[in-house]
Amino acid sequence: MSALPDSKALAELLTSALGPLQLSEIRRLSAGASAETWALEAITAKREIPLILRRAAGHERFSLANPKQLEAACQDAAGKNGVPVAQVFAVFNDEVLGEGYVMQRINGETLPPRILKEPTLAAAREKLTAQCGEILARLHATPLTNIPGLRLQDAQVQLDDLEKFYRMAGDPLPVFELVLRWLRENAPVTTTATLVHGDFRHGNFIVNENGIAAVLDWELSHSGDPMEDLGWLCVNAWRFGVVDKPVGGFGQREELFAAYEKAGGQKVNVQQVLYWELFGCFKWGVICLFQAWSHLSGNVPSLERAVIGRRVSETEIDMLVCLKALQEQKTS
Repeated sequence: MSALPDSKALAELLTSALGPLQLSEIRRLSAGASAETWALEAITAKREIPLILRRAAGHERFSLANPKQLEAACQDAAGKNGVPVAQVFAVFNDEVLGEGYVMQRINGETLPPRILKEPTLAAAREKLTAQCGEILARLHATPLTNIPGLRLQDAQVQLDDLEKFYRMAGDPLPVFELVLRWLRENAPVTTTATLVHGDFRHGNFIVNENGIAAVLDWELSHSGDPMEDLGWLCVNAWRFGVVDKPVGGFGQREELFAAYEKAGGQKVNVQQVLYWELFGCFKWGVICLFQAWSHLSGNVPSLERAVIGRRVSETEIDMLVCLKALQEQKTS
């Protein structure tokens, strides 16, 4: 679905949360695999309220993303437990507007290269690692009872899903086959499931001069192993070239783990976090493969997806590096 959202229907939907209002120009910001993002302004008698509309994209036939209603519920529940998020004002699912939700628009930077280099964000960069640990501790303490319908996804369940996409994307690749078998054989047992963001990484934060102002993109959230979020945050793809700082290109694992535990998070199992880092490299590799397949198959013709597909070889190197680290950690 890419047509301009119906402004009259949106205004009626938002009136119950914000009072009588009019909407100014609605402009498209982006269109991902599972969501369109639109910016709009709500004009009330007293003020103008900047908003973001996230709406399910209608062209993607294969996706692991949650329904937008569940995505909004995860974001809202985490926010009520102290995680910095944009406030959700309205959720919808109808023939006129489609499926999605409207939330507060928060100012700040989201592009990792700018966050890592912008001089005005130098002080914020010093805080990011500790803030990530503190935020994840609050996120993982969010009561699951506040999010009905959330799916339990341990390592084996996710590997089942990823393998389907991997097999669909084409011929077997030796490194992928090796890592998939290793991940199957060494999957941790999830004894205490928590809310897991599922895509907590550099690029999904809004950052201002004070650090992280909001956590974005809750479409892969699920119930599972909290160590998954810690591992995913350290995947090499999210370091954006700053390879000596494994936490998003801005920090070290030790600081992240210490901040997480200090804020009330579970005791960090380093071996388990490294497992999820390897898992994350495999997951990103499958995504790269599938993006290329989506373009080549004609499912979603896109030059961007074709270019992302060229990164598969990078993920193979990352997987082998992670395997070596796991073996060294096991014998140390």
